[in-house]
Amino acid sequence: MEKELPPHSRLFKRFEQIKNLNRIALMPFVMAGDPDLEISSEVLLKLDQAGVDVIELGIPYSDPLADGPVIQQAASRALKSGTTPSKVFDMLSSLKGKLNTPIVLFTYSNPLLNRGMDCFCDDAAKAGASGLVVPDLPLEEAEILSPIAAAHGLDLVLLVAPTTPSARMQRIAESSKGFTYLVSVTGVTGERSALEERVGTLVKELKECSSLPVAVGFGISGAEQVRQVRTWGADGAIVGSALVKRIANSSAELAPQQAADFCKELLSATC
Repeated sequence: MEKELPPHSRLFKRFEQIKNLNRIALMPFVMAGDPDLEISSEVLLKLDQAGVDVIELGIPYSDPLADGPVIQQAASRALKSGTTPSKVFDMLSSLKGKLNTPIVLFTYSNPLLNRGMDCFCDDAAKAGASGLVVPDLPLEEAEILSPIAAAHGLDLVLLVAPTTPSARMQRIAESSKGFTYLVSVTGVTGERSALEERVGTLVKELKECSSLPVAVGFGISGAEQVRQVRTWGADGAIVGSALVKRIANSSAELAPQQAADFCKELLSATC
């Protein structure tokens, strides 16, 4: 008998809870294995205790095309420390019962296809993940992966870029699950001193396409930009490079707490 899936996912429900609190979601990105998986585990627990809403957990890859230098270097350090997808799943599994924040795994197509879509999704779900982001997966392939992910209780979150044509944006918004990931810049990840005003227009367009929450990422580096994302009517702000840089520049002992302190600053701007 085919498993009946719930009408709304854990990610969607989390966004509904946050909306009822009249604020937006804070969604930090952490590179698993940077500097090692033990520290990553401690960072995840500290972020959970700090009250972040969703955590995007990167699986390191040797050719991260969507990422800027900060996250590329983090991936390189993680690979050098011996981090593999299997070890990331093991780390996540070890946190069951301790970690309450939904985890969205950020990976690239090659590790996913190498493992096999069904096998990867099964392993991710058993480890406790709530969703997947695969930035280099074409929409046509995503439409194949999405039902496979859903069968394991995972949301496949799709990305929209500023250069995405309107017709394709509509299709992406209709196909994404959990939330839609709006890339705020044309280019790779990295801190920016300011976000482009046209992002507000893109948020509005996406909300006209679908009732799914919209989270803005790429380039958000501080509380002021989180506030800006909120004024545009988005439902979440994703912070990657700015947090990854703080972890990289901290000692292993201080990194988890410094990551949490930074996210507490950002949380103050979500309402």
